[in-house]
Amino acid sequence: MATQTQTRTQTQRKVTAQKAAATRRRNAAARSRSAKKAAQTRAQAELNTLQAVQLQAERAALIPVGAALEARDAVVSVVSPFIAGRDSAERELERVGKRVQVNLKRFERRGTTARNRALREVKRTRTRVERELRQRRNSAVRTVKQNRRQAERQVKSARHRVSSIA
Repeated sequence: MATQTQTRTQTQRKVTAQKAAATRRRNAAARSRSAKKAAQTRAQAELNTLQAVQLQAERAALIPVGAALEARDAVVSVVSPFIAGRDSAERELERVGKRVQVNLKRFERRGTTARNRALREVKRTRTRVERELRQRRNSAVRTVKQNRRQAERQVKSARHRVSSIA
């Protein structure tokens, strides 16, 4: 019986050792996969950072070029009618003159509207102030008249009392 127990124990040990070895192999493979993935992630992050820096540098170079081209186009579109010939220059000058006249009329209308609005506001304020002053003056006059009548009555009553005593 002792040999069976020892055999079973040796077999169990062997199986346990095999299981442990398999577990170590699986864990090592998982660590290896994890390390590879981490390395790939770091490499991709560095690549993304480089691409972002590259894009910013490109933008810094392209923005002034685009702005200069826009300015050139604007200058060309303004100057081209005057370079094309006398007739073209005269037509452009007429157009500019008409535009100036239209703008001046528009500014005049806005100014007139603003002036009229201000005058109406001043009139309203003046009327309101005059009305309040009139009301206050009438109230004061009324109060003074009432007080004078009351004082005259009291004086008359006091004279009458004094004359009836004497």
